[in-house]
Amino acid sequence: MSNRDDILANRLNAEPSIFKGCSSSELGVIVGVAALIWLPVSLLLAWLMGAVTMGFGIAGVGVVATVIAMATLFQRLKRGRPDGYYQQQIAIQLNDRGLRRSPFIRRSGAWDIGRSRSATLPLRDR
Repeated sequence: MSNRDDILANRLNAEPSIFKGCSSSELGVIVGVAALIWLPVSLLLAWLMGAVTMGFGIAGVGVVATVIAMATLFQRLKRGRPDGYYQQQIAIQLNDRGLRRSPFIRRSGAWDIGRSRSATLPLRDR
């Protein structure tokens, strides 16, 4: 019989999936970004209609809908790929657009050490 310690969460290699294949940190980022977008937009729309408090309800529905839609999108992006795949793809895309430097080596071709002539070895004292 296997040891009971084998099922502890501290033995996992990656964060466990919480909702539609997203981890809790991914869901936190999705909720945070969705709230930053939906709250001002919905409050402005509700203010224009004359019912400011209705904006919080619109924001709540918008955040929930955005979380479901983005979790579904991430689920499709992550299907059959290794952990951290889409984070690497986002880093590469940001590098291609010049927004952020990528930590990955993406150069193909011959590598050179940068010397134009060969170095001489110093003579040893005998």
